[in-house]
Amino acid sequence: MTSKQRTGLALALTGVGALSMTLLSPVTQAGADGVRPECPRSLSCDWVPAAYQQTGDPADKETYGNYDTADRPHTNKVRFIVLHDTEEDFDTTLKIFKNPLKQTSAHYVVRSDDGHVTQMVKGKDVAWQAGNWYLNSHSIGIEQEGVAVDGAKWYTPEMYRSTARLVRYLAAKYDIPLDRQHIIGHDGVPPTSAAGTKNMHWDPGTYWDWNRFMALLGKPTVPSAPRSSELITVSPDFKRNQQAFRDCEKGVDLPVQGSSALPLHTAPSTEAPFFSDPGLHTDGSPGTNCVADWGSKISATQQAVVADHAPGWTAIWWYGSKAWFETPARSRNTTPTSGHVVRPKAGRTDVPVYGVAYPEQSEYPADFTDKRVGAPLPYTIKAGQSYPGGGEAPTGFFYASTIDSSYPFDHTYFAGGEKYVTVQIGHRIAFVKASDVDIVRTR
Repeated sequence: MTSKQRTGLALALTGVGALSMTLLSPVTQAGADGVRPECPRSLSCDWVPAAYQQTGDPADKETYGNYDTADRPHTNKVRFIVLHDTEEDFDTTLKIFKNPLKQTSAHYVVRSDDGHVTQMVKGKDVAWQAGNWYLNSHSIGIEQEGVAVDGAKWYTPEMYRSTARLVRYLAAKYDIPLDRQHIIGHDGVPPTSAAGTKNMHWDPGTYWDWNRFMALLGKPTVPSAPRSSELITVSPDFKRNQQAFRDCEKGVDLPVQGSSALPLHTAPSTEAPFFSDPGLHTDGSPGTNCVADWGSKISATQQAVVADHAPGWTAIWWYGSKAWFETPARSRNTTPTSGHVVRPKAGRTDVPVYGVAYPEQSEYPADFTDKRVGAPLPYTIKAGQSYPGGGEAPTGFFYASTIDSSYPFDHTYFAGGEKYVTVQIGHRIAFVKASDVDIVRTR
């Protein structure tokens, strides 16, 4: 299996079993191989290694699981942290990551009932977790025990506290900004190409309390700009924000319950169609209230740029168009925010958006045959539009094709010279060339 295919696979939804591991005191425990987990001392944390083994003919060095060895951050920088849910119970998740045939892994797994953390891939190595090889190469993946459509019941106070402690520790270690362009859900990871959009995942889902989590990181949503600010942070109260979504895979309506998500419409009316993500609804059909339809909703703590107002409604720039959500008086669904936005340079009618920040083809060695370059996604930033972001994204491609580095250039990081910046183009982040945009500080 080539590194092009190894972009991270989701765990299958096969039910929830009983937890069998005993509770541990807040101490890090080395594994049987003597490796100590990379965790803060305040966490109950142990080391259980994911599989790194061949899975077929011993002569076939490309067929193996479940991660790639690297030397991060000395080669490729770690710039993002991706939060997932497992869609399995904790013990089954560990078994999956220990099975090289499963072709999937994450750096950490967090248990629901007590917040215990198990590390399974070293931070220097690349877990197969995000569904985007560029993001895999530049991120740490954290799986949280839970099933997204089950609502918030899996997401316990113990889990929130443990994940927050772990994220703070990792952010300090790798110098990762504690904002929502760098601390993202799996639902915030962009596809690598337009064709791959429909295969992207949407966990931890609409019932993960982002306001609560970011507050635990020490980054609560508070006003930092005048009320007239063009940049806002979406901030509905989780418990009061009662929403009705649908599990369209099973064809059932989910109970009305608290959520981080606010539905987006094409006009300032609940009767207007839901916003349609052009990469997800390629036939132009309207968006839906399905929990898996990420383009039709915005999440608490995500930022956006105001495009328009109507009584009780606010429009934002979203995937290249206006999207409307309800902002009744005294709802506090938005918070004025200071920060940076990106907009097309003067004279540009639209700017292409990418799901990767790979080098230009000319920057690879002439005799290297797997020259990855970015392809535009089905979104553009048009003249007159602005989007949150502006933080530099590392430009590079990590080539890892065999288990033992037996190919020329194997396990090499190719850095590029073109500068890219991260943008919150919609529900998912993306990347644009810095030469195409201006980065402006808002107040």
